[in-house]
Amino acid sequence: IFMSDKKDFYLKLKGQLDETTSFPADYLYKFIVPTDGNQVKEVEELFNNTGAIIKTKKSKTGKYVSVSIVLKVLNSGIVISYYKKAEKIKGIISL
Repeated sequence: IFMSDKKDFYLKLKGQLDETTSFPADYLYKFIVPTDGNQVKEVEELFNNTGAIIKTKKSKTGKYVSVSIVLKVLNSGIVISYYKKAEKIKGIISL
């Protein structure tokens, strides 16, 4: 994805969140990561010491792990900041 596309995506997401969510709120992040490295640990470390509830589930083939995180957030900017941190993790897919 090109940087301008990402910027547009985050602007659109922020607008949607501000319209539909009354903050503070519990926000559900869902990621899929390959199992060939430390990616699950990297995702978990992003949310260390935040009080987040993290659940993982391996795919049938065992090549991927889905990671679901529920985190209480104060505003849409915080939601997006975690997505931006997560996108640096190799092979991650945000759902």
